[in-house]
Amino acid sequence: MRPPLESDLLRTFLIVAETANFSAAALRIGRTQSAVSTAIKRLEDAVGETLFERGARGVVLTPQGLLLVPYARRIIDLLSEAAATVRSKPLDGPVRIGIPEEYSENVLPAALAAFAVRHPAVEVTISCDYTARNIAALERNELDLAVVFDWGDRTNGEVLCIDPTVWVTSIVHRLQDISPLPIATYRDSDWARDFALKSLQKMGRDYRIAFIADTSSGLKNAVTAGLAITTLSRSHIPAGCRELTREDGFLPVDNSRVVLRRNSFRSSAAVRELAEMLREAFQPMLLPPGL
Repeated sequence: MRPPLESDLLRTFLIVAETANFSAAALRIGRTQSAVSTAIKRLEDAVGETLFERGARGVVLTPQGLLLVPYARRIIDLLSEAAATVRSKPLDGPVRIGIPEEYSENVLPAALAAFAVRHPAVEVTISCDYTARNIAALERNELDLAVVFDWGDRTNGEVLCIDPTVWVTSIVHRLQDISPLPIATYRDSDWARDFALKSLQKMGRDYRIAFIADTSSGLKNAVTAGLAITTLSRSHIPAGCRELTREDGFLPVDNSRVVLRRNSFRSSAAVRELAEMLREAFQPMLLPPGL
């Protein structure tokens, strides 16, 4: 019977895999090179396979080592999550958060699901609304946190990611070749006037407004059905559609920052914890400025 896999051995294995060198791994974890070599030998004995090939310049993963990497990461991540959940103090009280519709389908559920597991006594109230309305609600002390778009470095707060707005078309329909361009846009929107329509004017494209909507879902429906091209956050291009790029003669409409703003007059441990959850949920979407 082989010995069980120990979490400390898996942690050492991942560091060696990342550094490709026993000496560098030893420096990172504060142990001797001999101790690291012994740990890897114990892990290899436990799995019954050689995990690294030794060479003059370091080590490389064997095919069996490559197979182990994703499992080791999942195990260590799960152990870290379990420790954080058990050690965290129970929180309660209300948290009020505003968020754009664009992120209510993916980012928000992921963050709230993890938050609810850790802190079931916290009462979360969500306002899914436009940026201007969420900022106003924050300033009226009706929200504790607000995730908002910032198109011109005007909004103070923590930048969660850069999510450019781009022109989008249906893959099946080639509406971008039509003149005047049929476009779908927001109703009574200063942003649509100052950014979306102005971008078409700068490109010298004639257009007509073929579809008006109050929400991004309406714009998605219009472009998917082939009724118009429209502007959407790059992270929310629906299936069956694509971004219109420079090769098509189009440029991004803006390089909007997604910003987390906080109520400066009200905070709590629950508010701070949910802010951290949101930060983690947006992490996969991070893009360097200027894209």
